[in-house]
Amino acid sequence: MESVEELRHKVSWPKYAELQSSSMLVLVASLIFAMIIGVIDLAFNNSMEWFYNTF
Repeated sequence: MESVEELRHKVSWPKYAELQSSSMLVLVASLIFAMIIGVIDLAFNNSMEWFYNTF
């Protein structure tokens, strides 16, 4: 029961708008990070393909 009391009275829950903006920030950051990793992967793949075809 102590954990229930702590959740009710001691935890500060974010407002819905704050939660929504934080979620959007995480989503946008994840998409940007995925695009950067995708570009790096594509560049590495192309360079390895060029290397194997040349040598």
